[in-house]
Amino acid sequence: MGLAELFIIAIGLSMDAFAVSICKGLSLGKIKLKHMCIAGLWFGGFQALMPAIGYFLGSLFADMVTKYAHWVAFILLAIIGGNMIKESFEKEDTCDCCGETAMDAKTMFVMAIATSIDAMAVGVSFAFLQVDIVPAVTFIGVVTFILSGVGVKIGSIFGNKYKSKAELAGGIVLIIMGVKTLLEGLSVL
Repeated sequence: MGLAELFIIAIGLSMDAFAVSICKGLSLGKIKLKHMCIAGLWFGGFQALMPAIGYFLGSLFADMVTKYAHWVAFILLAIIGGNMIKESFEKEDTCDCCGETAMDAKTMFVMAIATSIDAMAVGVSFAFLQVDIVPAVTFIGVVTFILSGVGVKIGSIFGNKYKSKAELAGGIVLIIMGVKTLLEGLSVL
């Protein structure tokens, strides 16, 4: 997997965190650099951690399903992407966390896990595709850190306007990457 493909996957994975960060920025109103960094560290950290966990879990049985790795990667990415697209069309959520409590450790922990579960499944597909995991998860974490910080700023300026568009774009990107992986796998056979 090349750097361009990894970047596209990182962008797709970070869209949930980006959308939640927009909501955080909206609920905070006036933000500071620390708010952007807090969101970036929580979301970026978990977006790096979860694919690493998925990779190691997937490595346990990757040898048994190597012949079907492209199908597994396609199915996982298509399911994750489809779910993100579905969520983008659902009724807009309101930001129920107000003020400084929107950035407390308990709230951020729950949100970081919720936005990174799909990254674990991508980590499993990385194991099947034999991706070099350390640079991959580092790259995903850094991209998510940056986009989460930017999301907090955008949220404080624009509000919920772009939340569903970010989820839709992320879902489409993941499905495209899944189709590309499937086509590459089929061409090798």
